[in-house]
Amino acid sequence: MKIKDRFFGRLSEAKDVFEYTLENSAGMSVSLINYGATITSVKLPDRTGRQAEITLGFDDLKSYVKPHPFFGGIIGRFANRIAGGSFSIETEKYTLACNDHSRHHLHGGEKGFHKVFWTAESFEHSDCAGIAFSYLSADGEEGYPGNLAVKVSYSFNQAGELKISYNAESDRATPVNLTNHAYWNLSGAGTGTIKAHLLQLNCSRYLPVNEELIPTGEIADVQGTPMDFTEAKQVGKDLNRVKGGYDHCFIIDRSEPGLTLAARLFEPDSGRGLEVYTTKPGIQLYSGNFLNGICGRGREIYNKYGALCLETEYYPDAVHHPHFPDVILRPGQKYRHETVYRFL
Repeated sequence: MKIKDRFFGRLSEAKDVFEYTLENSAGMSVSLINYGATITSVKLPDRTGRQAEITLGFDDLKSYVKPHPFFGGIIGRFANRIAGGSFSIETEKYTLACNDHSRHHLHGGEKGFHKVFWTAESFEHSDCAGIAFSYLSADGEEGYPGNLAVKVSYSFNQAGELKISYNAESDRATPVNLTNHAYWNLSGAGTGTIKAHLLQLNCSRYLPVNEELIPTGEIADVQGTPMDFTEAKQVGKDLNRVKGGYDHCFIIDRSEPGLTLAARLFEPDSGRGLEVYTTKPGIQLYSGNFLNGICGRGREIYNKYGALCLETEYYPDAVHHPHFPDVILRPGQKYRHETVYRFL
């Protein structure tokens, strides 16, 4: 396994950003930057050996610093939405930025973890190589309580597995829900929609949402609905039956703790595939509903349904639903989760 690094740009506070590329002998590569601990590139050969870029991103740091749809970044402290931009822990209420239609808190706020500088440390082993990113989120940052020490490690191996290990500790009780927001198009970034991709989710239940994409609190069966991906089907098959497109959390079926298969994605023309394994309880399917002609890497144009996200996570708005899995990290506890993207 090899690691290459190159200077990617300098932030206004005179911090240098580097891009680190992990390559295996099968012609696959993953690139990351220490701004947002962001995945900037994933290249994968098709069945004939032709390599293509399969994730959305940009060529330069300036584009990542500007507002964008969270391409490849680490999302935190809390991925997805918190209704009303507030929550309470015991008797104390906390107020967060309402950066989603000025009504709700989304993906960590005005400056989530995808918009901060991370310390990077590379590592190499005989069968894998990777980068460990570290960040200290100060007490009160974006309205959250507690000093939160976060470490996110990416490792890539010869088998084509990209493992993301999430670790965090806090000195005060605080909600934590970390994920990565990579967008996937297995036919090639900027080459069309993901409607013909075949998707299977190991999820027999999902969380219905209201018109503002906030969970209602109900846990519903997917059977007989457009949400049913328990058998592989084209992403576009029922897309028109879902108002606004897919942007829903699915509950992963599991019989025991640990890494569990959550999703399989396959693109028939290229033969490229992706499996997602995770220790998290949920996975958010987002069908790229709000991509609107964004100019990306190599002047690629990213349009509606031009890629999809499979974000492993705790349930959205869990701070307001006691029957959802607990998302409060307390002093002395360790937040530890893993997600593996296995490229086929």
